[in-house]
Amino acid sequence: MSETVLLVGGGGREHAIARALAPDCALYAAASNRNPGIIRLADGFETISETDAEALVDYAEEVGATLAIVGPESGLQAGVADALDEAGIYTFGPQSEEARIETDKAFQRRFMQDNDIPGCPVFETFEDMEAACDYIDDSEIDLAVKPAGLTGGKGVKVIGDQVDKEGAKEYIRSENYDRVVLEERFVGEEFTLQAFVADGDLRTTPAVQDHKRAYEGDEGPNTGGMGSYSDTGFELPFMGEGDYEDAVEILEATVEAMPDYKGILYGQFMLTSQGPKVIEYNARFGDPEAMNTLPVLNTPFIDVLTAARDGEELPELEFSGEATVCKYAVPAGYPTDPDSGAKIAVDEETVGEGLLFYASVDERDDGLYTTTSRSFAVVGLADSIAAAEEIAEEALAAAGDGLRIRHDIGKADLVQQRVDHMAELRGDD
Repeated sequence: MSETVLLVGGGGREHAIARALAPDCALYAAASNRNPGIIRLADGFETISETDAEALVDYAEEVGATLAIVGPESGLQAGVADALDEAGIYTFGPQSEEARIETDKAFQRRFMQDNDIPGCPVFETFEDMEAACDYIDDSEIDLAVKPAGLTGGKGVKVIGDQVDKEGAKEYIRSENYDRVVLEERFVGEEFTLQAFVADGDLRTTPAVQDHKRAYEGDEGPNTGGMGSYSDTGFELPFMGEGDYEDAVEILEATVEAMPDYKGILYGQFMLTSQGPKVIEYNARFGDPEAMNTLPVLNTPFIDVLTAARDGEELPELEFSGEATVCKYAVPAGYPTDPDSGAKIAVDEETVGEGLLFYASVDERDDGLYTTTSRSFAVVGLADSIAAAEEIAEEALAAAGDGLRIRHDIGKADLVQQRVDHMAELRGDD
């Protein structure tokens, strides 16, 4: 049977999903923004808010969707998967209750604690911001300050890294959050492990390292992600024997405690001297990590979706064995004071061997222009991280003016810094 899939979302992550699905199904897409890459791949596109469950169900029924996938966390929080499932359209994405593992960080930590999930930090949750400030004053360890709700990857402040205690308290008092989580700061190297999940089963993908900081050398404020890389195998160069498997075991314990979960489970880990610890979970693909993972997935993505819907065992995943380097081009001033309206010169022709994924762009009669969000990403695939990085850099040569890129992502010296950092933390000779 030929499948008709509705894809919800219009970012770089969703462009990667569309590219993975389009050859094997009739693909329809809906989003609040018109992503030109998705529109070119889809059989139909409708401008609908990612949180408008009723309109999305209507569109899914109109096109005869047999499956759906919800890309952004905002749609999951709004119950889009719930509504599509209720309409009889199997949705590869968790319903709103299970999506709380991302959308409610206080719930996330209590869930880990109550179910003895490994890798959980010491934490406390607060609705009284002055009580939270007192906790900071009394703490003898550095803390991470996390708003309980969604912040697009930009809401966390870490004492001893980004702020001191006074700065953390000022942040809490100034932002008018209704709840915050204060938890011990993990020290190490971050990595992401994404898994396909259905019916209590999961299949994991190669580890990826994202780069949240805005500027080269890991300086500046956090962003939605400036780029990422993966290696030719499942581990990253700074990971030791057993680290990947330990992270998989944490995801397995999480899925065992959430038997109704379906979709993508994204574990953001900190590899510490004591092994992997959980920074947070996401209930969907990462952006940019989807752009590292899906291009090297040889197993048809549609086969994962149909197996999940039909209650069959998920297919064993096959990957190409290529390393990947993804680099985002963002508007000048991003993320604190972004400028919009710069013309984007790059296109599918100019990127050469690289893959181009559009994110947030303004399509006008005379071309594409930047908005105030991340504009587009390019991905290099090769038999080494270094070679993939060169492809990504060459693809960005025609990016245009008014854009900023972290050119150090995937370069040998930055990757080696990660390796040296972990060796130092572990006391390796």
